[in-house]
Amino acid sequence: MSASHILVVDDEPDIRTLVKEILEDEDYTVAMAEDGASARKALRDRRPDLVLLDIWMPDVDGISLLKEWSDGEGLPCPVIMMSGHGTVETAVEATRLGAYDFLEKPLSLAKLLLTVERALEVDKLQQENIGLRRHTQHVVEPTGRSAVIQRLREQVKRIAQHDTWVLITGEPGSGRETFARYLHSQSVRRDRPFIDVGVSSISRGNSARELFGSEQGGQIHYGALEQARGGTLFLDEVADMDIEAQSQLLGALDGGAFLRVGGSEPVQIDVRIIAATQKNLQDEVQAGTFREDLFYHLNVVPLHIPPLREHREDVPELLAYYVDSYVAHEKLPYRRFDVRAQNFLRNHSWHGNVRELKNLVQRLLILGAGDEITQDEVEAALGSVGLALESGARFPVSFDQPLRQAREAFEKAYLEYQLEKHAGNVSQIAQASGMERTHLYRKLKTLGIDVKDKR
Repeated sequence: MSASHILVVDDEPDIRTLVKEILEDEDYTVAMAEDGASARKALRDRRPDLVLLDIWMPDVDGISLLKEWSDGEGLPCPVIMMSGHGTVETAVEATRLGAYDFLEKPLSLAKLLLTVERALEVDKLQQENIGLRRHTQHVVEPTGRSAVIQRLREQVKRIAQHDTWVLITGEPGSGRETFARYLHSQSVRRDRPFIDVGVSSISRGNSARELFGSEQGGQIHYGALEQARGGTLFLDEVADMDIEAQSQLLGALDGGAFLRVGGSEPVQIDVRIIAATQKNLQDEVQAGTFREDLFYHLNVVPLHIPPLREHREDVPELLAYYVDSYVAHEKLPYRRFDVRAQNFLRNHSWHGNVRELKNLVQRLLILGAGDEITQDEVEAALGSVGLALESGARFPVSFDQPLRQAREAFEKAYLEYQLEKHAGNVSQIAQASGMERTHLYRKLKTLGIDVKDKR
């Protein structure tokens, strides 16, 4: 856990020392550089949260450094320029290149501290806005009054007070990321970044660059581990990480440091890791697709998020929450679910979990009309298919989810139907479904279906 880290670049020793002492009195951590070469090295050693950059230096001027750093992916953090002989043209050029502000020497220490504070706050808000654009309707506290969710919230609050790593399991759409963000918000790292990495979305072979960053041709790309410094790194669908990246991550966790791709200087780790998966990592270990030693590193504190069908009593509150949220943030017209609609949805199977519910609410507010949402409208909006059992029960498969998840939901519904129809007799199920028994057993295990429970 670390305070904001500031790099002071100035060729005058007295100014460097004075600024360092003032900033440290305000609980910032400070690194110093006396010229362009040492400034470049300082950026390689550690990603700063802010840079105070002098313009006139013996080897390279600050404007040239600013241009160098802004090329490619843009400035790594806010930069405040300093100069005793600045001109309007210089200030305009610095602003054009992305500098946050321009301070004249001799420095007013009060103005310096105020500018630093504002620059850090603006950067924090920009990062939060980026996160909100990626994760709109972010739930600050998981919604629900059921005993299940209340116990889970209390458990998360207790876990948050200890700086341990957490492995969150649960079905897609059940709220794993919501609970990860809630855990971060309750921890001592709450004022530092929360960086989420969707491991399954990283192209194979590119995991190392995304996690550890890279150095090439003087350009530095800061990976997720450095972006999350002092805060929390959320690795979603960690089971999809390729073996090579798993080995590199394990080495970094064991040694407390890592090398960027193409780099030669170790970078220290200061981050809490929360990993999430819909798969059983122990099964992945048995199958040889996930390293056992990495599993034990990540699984310090396990946290399981139950599917929505296991806390159906929260459905009315979740419906109300998302209606209010869409009305407030997307200016959609307010509509309320009538009692029959709420009761119908309480008994829905929710294979897509909270995500399915959220998408359903949005669809009904956009496409519907009138103050009330009826059961007939809900059934039409679900756009689901199902397998009717002799008992009249149905296993709906929502169209409002990715194809892979819809296929898994259908396979699970189909096999559960066959299990019930054939009283758990695997030979009969294999014959009826046209599947080879070994493949059938493997599929049942993958989908989390216990044959013994069905017999």
